[in-house]
Amino acid sequence: MRAEPQLPPAGTIGPAPRRPGPPGRGGVVVGPRTTDPSVHTPADRHIGAERDTASDREPGVVTSKDVVAGVAATADRGSRIAAVLIAFGWHLAVNVPAVLGNWSEYRHPWLVAAGWLVFVAVGAISAAHLLRERPSPTWRLIGVLLLVETVVFVNTPADLLFLPANWGWGTLGWFVVLVLWGRPVTALVAIFAVEAAIALVAVVGYGVADAAGLSRYAMYTYGTATLPIAFSLAASVLRTLAARTAGTAAARAALEAERIAAQRARADRQERLALVSRTAGALLAELADGSADPTDPAVQRRCALEAARLRRLIAESDDVPDPLLHELRAAVDIAERNGLPVELIAVGTLPPLPVHVRRGLADPLTATLASARQWARLTVVAQPEEVVVSVVTPDVAADPTGPAAPDTDDEVEYVYERDGDQVWAQTRWRAS
Repeated sequence: MRAEPQLPPAGTIGPAPRRPGPPGRGGVVVGPRTTDPSVHTPADRHIGAERDTASDREPGVVTSKDVVAGVAATADRGSRIAAVLIAFGWHLAVNVPAVLGNWSEYRHPWLVAAGWLVFVAVGAISAAHLLRERPSPTWRLIGVLLLVETVVFVNTPADLLFLPANWGWGTLGWFVVLVLWGRPVTALVAIFAVEAAIALVAVVGYGVADAAGLSRYAMYTYGTATLPIAFSLAASVLRTLAARTAGTAAARAALEAERIAAQRARADRQERLALVSRTAGALLAELADGSADPTDPAVQRRCALEAARLRRLIAESDDVPDPLLHELRAAVDIAERNGLPVELIAVGTLPPLPVHVRRGLADPLTATLASARQWARLTVVAQPEEVVVSVVTPDVAADPTGPAAPDTDDEVEYVYERDGDQVWAQTRWRAS
């Protein structure tokens, strides 16, 4: 006996590590019991219904495209916030003093003030849709803004036409940027063309269409359109550059991850080769030099054990949803090919386990399976903080003391008991 069995803590799932008896007399078994080996079917038909599928368990995977899209969205959101701040900052810091300072000069100052409030309302609607990334009623809002600008032109005296008192001319562009965000810049240019036409009608209507007036008109039109268009182009370029930079960084990270994965895979292969060389290599050498007799039952059991271990080590490198069950099935498959009926029962969802822990859970029970003669029952009980693997078999032709305990830095507990011709072995891992 390797270790005294211990009772599991309260609330844990799985069989308690106690001395097994024959089926029907308190043996540690999960699932239906039977003493007739003929009813045992291959292990892959006895996976418990409680085991989830891989798609149910696997968390969402963040790809490089997701990273690039996230960085681009972050850059775009910063530009959106900046556009809102510029529009409302201009409307408050520049237009409020202009309206109040020239209140008495307007033909209908209350219409101008109402137009200022309409700009605020349109800006608030556009900003809400913009920051929530929802489409806005674009052309209706554009129509409202152009109508308010026309009202301001009509109510502004001719001598104030090119001054901040005519605030609609200099402010329309920034609010149009909010409304047209995400659309081609040509739409913004088209709105500025309409605004320029309205302004030209006002210049001609006020009788200031002389050379000086037209020059001021051209300069004012250029100045009011350039900054919003430049801002829109800069925001688009910023988004593109951010996405491109994030894509380059993600590609480099992917290459580095592939390099690390390749190095880790190579180290794992070398480790598995070393394990096989220490055991199977020695057996093959004995068979080759004649010191081991292939007809000896003990040698045959050693061959079966090494075949099961080799099959399990090969299975370690497979990319499967449940690596531990996959490796145990590989060992069970070898035992079934040698004529041993094995029942494999799995209960619960297996947590992610490192290779050395899976090896510590599976190796001792693989040795017990390789030595079993009549039938065997392999049980896996899993929960997030604990995994218990046990095997029950009525007869084992092996060392009465059982196989060597796993070398896993005390992360895996191992219990082996023999009661006459009944053998029970268990490995247990608990999260630290």
